[in-house]
Amino acid sequence: MHSNKDIEALFKKVEDLTNHVGHLENEIKDLKRENEMLKEKLAKYENPKNSNNSSIPPSKDENRPFRSKSLRKKTGRKPGGQKGHEGTTLEMVSNPDKVIDHSPQYCECCGKDIGAIAGEFVERRQEIDIPPVTPVITEHRVYKKQCSCGYVNTSSFPGGVQASVSYGPMIESLTGYFHSRQYIPFLRMQELFRDIFSVPISEGGIHCLLDRLSAKALPLYHRIRDMVVNSPVVGTDETGGRLNGEKIWIWTWQNEHLTWLRGTDNRGYKTIGESFSKGFTNTVLVHDCWRSHFQTGVQTHQLCTAHLLRELNYLEERYGQRWPVRFRKLILDGIDQKKKISSVDYYKSLQEITDLEKRLKKLLVFRIDEKHKELISFQKRMLKYQDFIFTFLYHPKVPPDNNGSERAIRNVKVKQKVSGQFKSWKGVDNFLILRSITDTVLKNKQPVLNALNLIAKLAGTD
Repeated sequence: MHSNKDIEALFKKVEDLTNHVGHLENEIKDLKRENEMLKEKLAKYENPKNSNNSSIPPSKDENRPFRSKSLRKKTGRKPGGQKGHEGTTLEMVSNPDKVIDHSPQYCECCGKDIGAIAGEFVERRQEIDIPPVTPVITEHRVYKKQCSCGYVNTSSFPGGVQASVSYGPMIESLTGYFHSRQYIPFLRMQELFRDIFSVPISEGGIHCLLDRLSAKALPLYHRIRDMVVNSPVVGTDETGGRLNGEKIWIWTWQNEHLTWLRGTDNRGYKTIGESFSKGFTNTVLVHDCWRSHFQTGVQTHQLCTAHLLRELNYLEERYGQRWPVRFRKLILDGIDQKKKISSVDYYKSLQEITDLEKRLKKLLVFRIDEKHKELISFQKRMLKYQDFIFTFLYHPKVPPDNNGSERAIRNVKVKQKVSGQFKSWKGVDNFLILRSITDTVLKNKQPVLNALNLIAKLAGTD
Protein backbone atom coordinates (compact mmCIF):
# COMPACT_ATOMS: atom_id res chain seq x y z
CA MET A 1 0.00 0.00 0.00
CA HIS A 2 1.27 3.46 -0.96
CA SER A 3 0.75 6.26 1.45
CA ASN A 4 -0.90 9.51 0.47
CA LYS A 5 2.51 11.16 0.60
CA ASP A 6 3.89 8.73 -1.96
CA ILE A 7 0.91 9.30 -4.27
CA GLU A 8 1.29 13.06 -3.99
CA ALA A 9 4.98 12.79 -4.78
CA LEU A 10 4.16 10.65 -7.85
CA PHE A 11 1.60 13.15 -9.12
CA LYS A 12 4.09 15.93 -8.52
CA LYS A 13 6.70 14.07 -10.58
CA VAL A 14 4.19 13.46 -13.40
CA GLU A 15 3.24 17.13 -13.35
CA ASP A 16 6.89 18.16 -13.49
CA LEU A 17 7.51 15.78 -16.38
CA THR A 18 4.44 17.09 -18.22
CA ASN A 19 5.62 20.66 -17.77
CA HIS A 20 9.09 19.70 -18.90
CA VAL A 21 7.71 17.98 -22.02
CA GLY A 22 5.59 21.04 -22.78
CA HIS A 23 8.61 23.25 -22.39
CA LEU A 24 10.61 20.98 -24.72
CA GLU A 25 7.81 21.02 -27.29
CA ASN A 26 7.75 24.83 -27.26
CA GLU A 27 11.52 24.89 -27.55
CA ILE A 28 11.36 22.48 -30.50
CA LYS A 29 8.80 24.73 -32.21
CA ASP A 30 11.04 27.76 -31.66
CA LEU A 31 14.03 25.88 -33.01
CA LYS A 32 12.03 24.77 -36.07
CA ARG A 33 11.01 28.36 -36.77
CA GLU A 34 14.59 29.52 -36.32
CA ASN A 35 15.79 26.70 -38.57
CA GLU A 36 13.34 27.70 -41.31
CA MET A 37 14.39 31.32 -41.00
CA LEU A 38 18.08 30.44 -41.20
CA LYS A 39 17.43 28.17 -44.18
CA GLU A 40 15.66 31.08 -45.86
CA LYS A 41 18.62 33.40 -45.22
CA LEU A 42 21.13 30.75 -46.27
CA ALA A 43 19.27 30.10 -49.52
CA LYS A 44 19.77 33.77 -50.48
CA TYR A 45 23.53 33.27 -50.18
CA GLU A 46 23.40 30.02 -52.12
CA ASN A 47 21.47 31.82 -54.89
CA PRO A 48 22.69 35.43 -54.64
CA LYS A 49 21.14 38.23 -56.64
CA ASN A 50 23.32 39.77 -59.34
CA SER A 51 23.00 41.90 -62.46
CA ASN A 52 21.53 38.99 -64.46
CA ASN A 53 18.73 38.03 -62.10
CA SER A 54 17.85 41.37 -60.48
CA SER A 55 18.27 45.12 -60.82
CA ILE A 56 21.71 45.06 -59.14
CA PRO A 57 24.24 46.86 -61.40
CA PRO A 58 27.15 44.81 -62.83
CA SER A 59 29.62 46.88 -60.81
CA LYS A 60 28.25 45.33 -57.60
CA ASP A 61 28.51 41.71 -58.72
CA GLU A 62 30.88 39.91 -56.33
CA ASN A 63 32.07 37.70 -59.16
CA ARG A 64 31.15 38.49 -62.73
CA PRO A 65 28.62 35.85 -63.86
CA PHE A 66 29.16 33.56 -66.82
CA ARG A 67 28.01 34.87 -70.18
CA SER A 68 25.58 31.97 -70.42
CA LYS A 69 23.55 33.68 -67.66
CA SER A 70 22.79 36.66 -69.92
CA LEU A 71 19.23 37.41 -71.00
CA ARG A 72 20.45 37.54 -74.58
CA LYS A 73 19.88 34.37 -76.55
CA LYS A 74 22.23 32.92 -79.14
CA THR A 75 21.50 34.06 -82.69
CA GLY A 76 23.86 31.72 -84.49
CA ARG A 77 25.64 34.67 -86.11
CA LYS A 78 29.42 35.04 -86.03
CA PRO A 79 31.03 37.97 -84.20
CA GLY A 80 31.78 41.14 -86.16
CA GLY A 81 30.11 42.74 -89.15
CA GLN A 82 27.37 40.67 -90.74
CA LYS A 83 26.97 39.88 -94.43
CA GLY A 84 25.42 42.82 -96.23
CA HIS A 85 26.52 45.23 -93.48
CA GLU A 86 27.50 48.62 -94.89
CA GLY A 87 31.09 49.17 -93.78
CA THR A 88 33.00 52.42 -93.43
CA THR A 89 36.54 53.31 -94.49
CA LEU A 90 38.65 56.40 -95.06
CA GLU A 91 37.97 57.90 -98.46
CA MET A 92 40.20 60.21 -100.50
CA VAL A 93 39.13 63.79 -101.13
CA SER A 94 39.23 65.37 -104.60
CA ASN A 95 40.72 68.69 -103.43
CA PRO A 96 43.41 68.13 -100.78
CA ASP A 97 44.69 71.16 -98.87
CA LYS A 98 48.31 70.37 -99.66
CA VAL A 99 49.97 68.32 -102.44
CA ILE A 100 53.56 67.04 -102.25
CA ASP A 101 55.04 65.44 -105.40
CA HIS A 102 57.61 62.69 -104.90
CA SER A 103 59.66 62.31 -108.09
CA PRO A 104 62.95 60.37 -108.45
CA GLN A 105 66.03 62.60 -108.87
CA TYR A 106 68.74 59.96 -109.46
CA CYS A 107 68.72 56.57 -111.22
CA GLU A 108 68.87 53.78 -108.68
CA CYS A 109 70.79 51.63 -111.22
CA CYS A 110 73.58 53.89 -112.56
CA GLY A 111 73.25 57.02 -110.36
CA LYS A 112 72.63 59.38 -113.30
CA ASP A 113 70.79 62.69 -112.59
CA ILE A 114 67.23 62.39 -113.97
CA GLY A 115 65.69 65.38 -112.17
CA ALA A 116 65.02 67.28 -115.41
CA ILE A 117 63.04 64.42 -116.99
CA ALA A 118 59.24 64.80 -116.82
CA GLY A 119 57.69 62.17 -114.52
CA GLU A 120 54.72 59.93 -115.24
CA PHE A 121 52.05 59.81 -112.48
CA VAL A 122 51.80 56.35 -110.88
CA GLU A 123 49.77 56.48 -107.67
CA ARG A 124 48.55 58.80 -104.96
CA ARG A 125 47.96 58.44 -101.22
CA GLN A 126 46.49 60.88 -98.72
CA GLU A 127 47.34 61.52 -95.08
CA ILE A 128 44.89 63.18 -92.70
CA ASP A 129 46.40 65.18 -89.85
CA ILE A 130 45.59 68.15 -87.61
CA PRO A 131 47.87 71.20 -87.59
CA PRO A 132 48.90 72.82 -84.29
CA VAL A 133 45.83 74.51 -82.82
CA THR A 134 46.27 78.14 -81.84
CA PRO A 135 43.58 80.37 -80.38
CA VAL A 136 42.25 83.31 -82.38
CA ILE A 137 42.14 86.49 -80.30
CA THR A 138 39.61 89.08 -81.45
CA GLU A 139 39.92 92.62 -80.09
CA HIS A 140 36.73 94.64 -79.91
CA ARG A 141 37.23 98.42 -80.06
CA VAL A 142 34.53 100.93 -79.18
CA TYR A 143 34.48 104.38 -80.75
CA LYS A 144 32.50 107.52 -80.15
CA LYS A 145 31.34 110.20 -82.59
CA GLN A 146 29.88 113.63 -82.01
CA CYS A 147 26.91 114.59 -84.15
CA SER A 148 26.48 118.11 -85.59
CA CYS A 149 23.64 118.51 -83.07
CA GLY A 150 26.21 118.14 -80.33
CA TYR A 151 25.22 114.67 -79.06
CA VAL A 152 28.12 112.22 -78.52
CA ASN A 153 27.32 108.71 -79.82
CA THR A 154 29.29 105.76 -78.38
CA SER A 155 29.07 102.26 -79.84
CA SER A 156 28.68 99.25 -77.54
CA PHE A 157 30.44 95.93 -77.19
CA PRO A 158 28.74 92.79 -78.58
CA GLY A 159 26.57 90.83 -76.20
CA GLY A 160 28.59 88.41 -74.11
CA VAL A 161 31.78 90.50 -74.23
CA GLN A 162 31.63 91.83 -70.67
CA ALA A 163 35.14 91.69 -69.22
CA SER A 164 38.39 93.14 -70.57
CA VAL A 165 39.36 89.59 -71.57
CA SER A 166 36.77 86.79 -71.88
CA TYR A 167 36.34 83.41 -73.51
CA GLY A 168 34.37 83.10 -76.75
CA PRO A 169 31.43 80.81 -77.62
CA MET A 170 33.55 77.96 -79.02
CA ILE A 171 35.55 77.61 -75.79
CA GLU A 172 32.29 77.84 -73.86
CA SER A 173 30.66 75.11 -75.95
CA LEU A 174 33.79 72.91 -75.81
CA THR A 175 33.68 73.14 -72.02
CA GLY A 176 30.07 71.91 -72.07
CA TYR A 177 30.95 69.20 -74.59
CA PHE A 178 33.89 67.86 -72.56
CA HIS A 179 31.75 67.99 -69.41
CA SER A 180 28.45 66.46 -70.58
CA ARG A 181 29.56 64.25 -73.47
CA GLN A 182 33.11 63.13 -72.64
CA TYR A 183 32.81 63.33 -68.79
CA ILE A 184 36.26 64.93 -68.45
CA PRO A 185 37.12 66.12 -64.90
CA PHE A 186 37.96 69.79 -64.45
CA LEU A 187 41.70 69.36 -63.84
CA ARG A 188 42.12 67.22 -66.94
CA MET A 189 40.00 69.70 -68.87
CA GLN A 190 42.44 72.45 -67.83
CA GLU A 191 45.31 70.32 -69.14
CA LEU A 192 43.48 69.60 -72.39
CA PHE A 193 42.82 73.29 -73.09
CA ARG A 194 46.42 74.18 -72.25
CA ASP A 195 48.22 71.39 -74.13
CA ILE A 196 46.00 71.05 -77.21
CA PHE A 197 44.42 74.47 -77.70
CA SER A 198 47.06 76.66 -76.02
CA VAL A 199 44.31 78.27 -73.95
CA PRO A 200 45.01 78.94 -70.26
CA ILE A 201 41.93 78.41 -68.10
CA SER A 202 41.46 77.92 -64.38
CA GLU A 203 39.12 75.52 -62.61
CA GLY A 204 37.05 78.53 -61.53
CA GLY A 205 36.94 79.65 -65.16
CA ILE A 206 35.52 76.28 -66.18
CA HIS A 207 32.85 76.63 -63.49
CA CYS A 208 31.91 80.07 -64.78
CA LEU A 209 31.70 78.88 -68.40
CA LEU A 210 29.48 75.94 -67.43
CA ASP A 211 27.25 78.26 -65.39
CA ARG A 212 26.98 80.60 -68.38
CA LEU A 213 26.27 77.84 -70.89
CA SER A 214 23.70 76.17 -68.61
CA ALA A 215 21.89 79.48 -68.11
CA LYS A 216 21.63 79.93 -71.88
CA ALA A 217 20.48 76.31 -72.28
CA LEU A 218 17.75 76.54 -69.63
CA PRO A 219 14.90 77.53 -72.03
CA LEU A 220 15.71 74.53 -74.26
CA TYR A 221 15.88 72.29 -71.17
CA HIS A 222 12.36 73.43 -70.18
CA ARG A 223 11.20 72.94 -73.78
CA ILE A 224 12.40 69.32 -73.72
CA ARG A 225 10.42 68.76 -70.52
CA ASP A 226 7.25 70.18 -72.11
CA MET A 227 7.70 67.95 -75.16
CA VAL A 228 8.18 64.90 -72.93
CA VAL A 229 4.91 65.65 -71.10
CA ASN A 230 3.03 65.59 -74.40
CA SER A 231 4.67 62.44 -75.77
CA PRO A 232 2.57 59.29 -76.34
CA VAL A 233 5.28 57.07 -74.83
CA VAL A 234 7.65 57.95 -71.97
CA GLY A 235 10.12 55.76 -70.11
CA THR A 236 11.27 56.70 -66.62
CA ASP A 237 13.92 55.52 -64.19
CA GLU A 238 15.97 56.77 -61.25
CA THR A 239 19.40 56.05 -59.84
CA GLY A 240 21.47 57.07 -56.84
CA GLY A 241 24.19 59.71 -56.99
CA ARG A 242 26.60 61.37 -54.55
CA LEU A 243 26.70 65.00 -53.50
CA ASN A 244 29.44 65.79 -50.97
CA GLY A 245 29.19 62.28 -49.57
CA GLU A 246 25.39 62.37 -49.28
CA LYS A 247 23.07 60.27 -51.43
CA ILE A 248 20.91 62.03 -53.98
CA TRP A 249 18.64 60.74 -56.74
CA ILE A 250 18.91 61.36 -60.47
CA TRP A 251 15.67 60.86 -62.42
CA THR A 252 15.01 60.61 -66.13
CA TRP A 253 11.94 60.79 -68.33
CA GLN A 254 12.72 59.94 -71.95
CA ASN A 255 11.65 58.40 -75.24
CA GLU A 256 13.30 57.67 -78.60
CA HIS A 257 13.71 61.40 -79.40
CA LEU A 258 13.97 63.17 -76.03
CA THR A 259 15.79 62.90 -72.69
CA TRP A 260 15.03 65.00 -69.61
CA LEU A 261 17.07 64.56 -66.40
CA ARG A 262 16.58 66.00 -62.94
CA GLY A 263 18.39 65.66 -59.61
CA THR A 264 16.58 65.66 -56.25
CA ASP A 265 17.10 64.61 -52.65
CA ASN A 266 14.37 61.93 -52.65
CA ARG A 267 13.11 58.89 -54.56
CA GLY A 268 9.43 59.36 -53.79
CA TYR A 269 6.41 60.74 -55.60
CA LYS A 270 7.35 64.23 -54.37
CA THR A 271 9.88 64.51 -57.21
CA ILE A 272 7.35 63.36 -59.82
CA GLY A 273 4.70 65.74 -58.51
CA GLU A 274 7.08 68.70 -58.54
CA SER A 275 8.36 67.90 -62.03
CA PHE A 276 5.04 66.98 -63.68
CA SER A 277 2.20 68.33 -61.56
CA LYS A 278 -0.44 67.41 -64.17
CA GLY A 279 1.00 63.97 -64.90
CA PHE A 280 1.08 62.39 -68.35
CA THR A 281 -2.59 62.23 -69.29
CA ASN A 282 -2.05 60.94 -72.85
CA THR A 283 1.03 58.83 -72.21
CA VAL A 284 1.97 55.19 -71.76
CA LEU A 285 4.52 55.27 -68.94
CA VAL A 286 7.22 52.57 -69.11
CA HIS A 287 9.00 51.79 -65.83
CA ASP A 288 10.38 49.11 -63.52
CA CYS A 289 7.33 48.81 -61.21
CA TRP A 290 8.58 51.34 -58.63
CA ARG A 291 5.48 52.24 -56.61
CA SER A 292 5.86 56.04 -57.01
CA HIS A 293 5.26 55.73 -60.76
CA PHE A 294 1.82 54.22 -60.16
CA GLN A 295 0.79 57.44 -58.40
CA THR A 296 1.45 59.38 -61.62
CA GLY A 297 -1.57 60.29 -63.71
CA VAL A 298 -1.10 58.46 -67.02
CA GLN A 299 -3.09 56.79 -69.76
CA THR A 300 -1.67 53.40 -68.79
CA HIS A 301 1.58 51.68 -67.75
CA GLN A 302 4.06 49.20 -69.20
CA LEU A 303 6.23 47.18 -66.83
CA CYS A 304 9.82 46.67 -67.91
CA THR A 305 9.97 43.04 -69.06
CA ALA A 306 13.79 43.04 -68.83
CA HIS A 307 13.45 43.58 -65.06
CA LEU A 308 10.85 40.82 -64.85
CA LEU A 309 13.06 38.39 -66.79
CA ARG A 310 15.98 39.03 -64.45
CA GLU A 311 13.74 38.45 -61.43
CA LEU A 312 12.47 35.22 -62.95
CA ASN A 313 16.06 34.06 -63.51
CA TYR A 314 16.70 34.56 -59.81
CA LEU A 315 13.48 32.82 -58.74
CA GLU A 316 14.30 29.82 -60.91
CA GLU A 317 17.79 29.60 -59.39
CA ARG A 318 16.38 30.16 -55.91
CA TYR A 319 13.64 27.55 -55.91
CA GLY A 320 14.25 25.32 -58.95
CA GLN A 321 10.54 25.43 -59.87
CA ARG A 322 8.88 25.31 -63.30
CA TRP A 323 6.59 28.29 -62.62
CA PRO A 324 9.22 31.03 -63.24
CA VAL A 325 10.39 29.13 -66.35
CA ARG A 326 6.84 29.14 -67.74
CA PHE A 327 6.38 32.82 -66.89
CA ARG A 328 9.67 33.72 -68.56
CA LYS A 329 8.64 31.77 -71.68
CA LEU A 330 5.35 33.69 -71.71
CA ILE A 331 7.12 37.07 -71.68
CA LEU A 332 9.61 36.03 -74.36
CA ASP A 333 6.74 34.78 -76.55
CA GLY A 334 5.08 38.17 -76.11
CA ILE A 335 8.27 39.97 -77.18
CA ASP A 336 8.52 37.70 -80.26
CA GLN A 337 4.90 38.44 -81.07
CA LYS A 338 5.66 42.19 -80.95
CA LYS A 339 8.17 41.69 -83.79
CA LYS A 340 5.52 39.98 -85.94
CA ILE A 341 2.73 42.51 -85.52
CA SER A 342 2.23 44.90 -88.43
CA SER A 343 1.12 48.51 -87.89
CA VAL A 344 -2.44 47.56 -88.92
CA ASP A 345 -2.65 44.61 -86.49
CA TYR A 346 -2.58 46.89 -83.43
CA TYR A 347 -6.10 48.03 -84.18
CA LYS A 348 -7.76 44.63 -84.38
CA SER A 349 -8.13 41.59 -82.16
CA LEU A 350 -5.43 38.94 -82.58
CA GLN A 351 -5.85 35.36 -81.42
CA GLU A 352 -2.15 35.14 -80.59
CA ILE A 353 -2.47 37.95 -78.03
CA THR A 354 -5.63 36.42 -76.59
CA ASP A 355 -3.77 33.13 -76.12
CA LEU A 356 -0.92 34.91 -74.33
CA GLU A 357 -3.34 36.55 -71.92
CA LYS A 358 -5.03 33.20 -71.17
CA ARG A 359 -1.63 31.70 -70.33
CA LEU A 360 -0.97 34.67 -68.06
CA LYS A 361 -4.23 34.19 -66.16
CA LYS A 362 -3.45 30.49 -65.59
CA LEU A 363 -0.04 31.34 -64.17
CA LEU A 364 -1.49 33.99 -61.88
CA VAL A 365 -4.02 31.57 -60.31
CA PHE A 366 -1.57 28.65 -60.08
CA ARG A 367 -1.15 27.50 -56.48
CA ILE A 368 2.49 27.89 -55.39
CA ASP A 369 3.93 26.10 -52.36
CA GLU A 370 3.70 28.49 -49.41
CA LYS A 371 7.34 27.78 -48.56
CA HIS A 372 8.39 29.68 -51.71
CA LYS A 373 7.76 33.10 -50.23
CA GLU A 374 9.60 35.25 -52.79
CA LEU A 375 7.91 33.38 -55.63
CA ILE A 376 4.49 33.97 -54.06
CA SER A 377 5.38 37.65 -53.58
CA PHE A 378 6.28 37.96 -57.28
CA GLN A 379 3.04 36.22 -58.30
CA LYS A 380 0.97 38.59 -56.13
CA ARG A 381 2.70 41.60 -57.66
CA MET A 382 2.02 40.31 -61.17
CA LEU A 383 -1.62 39.65 -60.22
CA LYS A 384 -1.90 43.27 -59.05
CA TYR A 385 -0.30 44.72 -62.19
CA GLN A 386 -1.39 42.12 -64.76
CA ASP A 387 -2.96 44.79 -67.00
CA PHE A 388 0.46 46.38 -67.53
CA ILE A 389 2.52 43.35 -68.61
CA PHE A 390 1.47 43.19 -72.28
CA THR A 391 0.61 46.85 -72.92
CA PHE A 392 3.32 46.87 -75.61
CA LEU A 393 1.22 44.49 -77.73
CA TYR A 394 -1.53 47.12 -78.05
CA HIS A 395 0.59 50.22 -78.83
CA PRO A 396 2.96 50.32 -81.81
CA LYS A 397 5.44 52.75 -80.21
CA VAL A 398 5.54 51.18 -76.73
CA PRO A 399 8.67 49.04 -76.15
CA PRO A 400 8.51 45.87 -74.03
CA ASP A 401 11.36 47.08 -71.81
CA ASN A 402 12.71 50.23 -70.18
CA ASN A 403 16.23 49.89 -71.56
CA GLY A 404 16.08 53.38 -73.07
CA SER A 405 15.71 54.92 -69.60
CA GLU A 406 18.53 52.79 -68.25
CA ARG A 407 20.79 54.00 -71.05
CA ALA A 408 19.84 57.62 -70.34
CA ILE A 409 20.51 57.25 -66.61
CA ARG A 410 23.72 55.24 -67.06
CA ASN A 411 25.54 58.36 -68.29
CA VAL A 412 25.25 59.84 -64.81
CA LYS A 413 26.95 56.77 -63.33
CA VAL A 414 29.70 56.95 -65.95
CA LYS A 415 30.20 60.65 -65.16
CA GLN A 416 30.63 59.90 -61.46
CA LYS A 417 32.93 56.94 -62.12
CA VAL A 418 35.20 59.18 -64.20
CA SER A 419 34.94 62.52 -62.39
CA GLY A 420 33.84 61.57 -58.87
CA GLN A 421 30.94 62.93 -56.85
CA PHE A 422 29.19 66.26 -57.36
CA LYS A 423 30.25 69.14 -55.09
CA SER A 424 27.15 71.37 -55.25
CA TRP A 425 23.53 71.34 -56.38
CA LYS A 426 24.52 73.95 -58.96
CA GLY A 427 26.99 71.43 -60.38
CA VAL A 428 24.29 68.75 -60.42
CA ASP A 429 21.87 71.04 -62.25
CA ASN A 430 24.50 72.20 -64.76
CA PHE A 431 25.44 68.67 -65.73
CA LEU A 432 21.84 67.44 -66.00
CA ILE A 433 20.73 70.43 -68.07
CA LEU A 434 23.60 69.97 -70.54
CA ARG A 435 23.33 66.16 -70.51
CA SER A 436 19.57 66.36 -71.27
CA ILE A 437 20.35 68.48 -74.34
CA THR A 438 23.35 66.33 -75.33
CA ASP A 439 21.35 63.09 -75.17
CA THR A 440 18.42 64.62 -77.05
CA VAL A 441 20.77 65.87 -79.78
CA LEU A 442 22.39 62.43 -80.06
CA LYS A 443 18.99 60.73 -80.34
CA ASN A 444 18.15 63.01 -83.25
CA LYS A 445 21.48 62.22 -84.94
CA GLN A 446 22.78 65.78 -84.75
CA PRO A 447 26.38 66.87 -83.92
CA VAL A 448 26.58 67.67 -80.20
CA LEU A 449 29.28 70.34 -80.38
CA ASN A 450 27.39 72.27 -83.07
CA ALA A 451 24.26 72.29 -80.92
CA LEU A 452 26.13 73.50 -77.83
CA ASN A 453 27.90 76.15 -79.92
CA LEU A 454 24.57 77.51 -81.14
CA ILE A 455 23.49 77.81 -77.50
CA ALA A 456 26.80 79.42 -76.51
CA LYS A 457 26.34 82.11 -79.16
CA LEU A 458 23.16 83.29 -77.48
CA ALA A 459 23.80 86.68 -75.89
CA GLY A 460 22.38 88.60 -72.98
CA THR A 461 22.29 85.79 -70.38
CA ASP A 462 25.51 86.55 -68.47
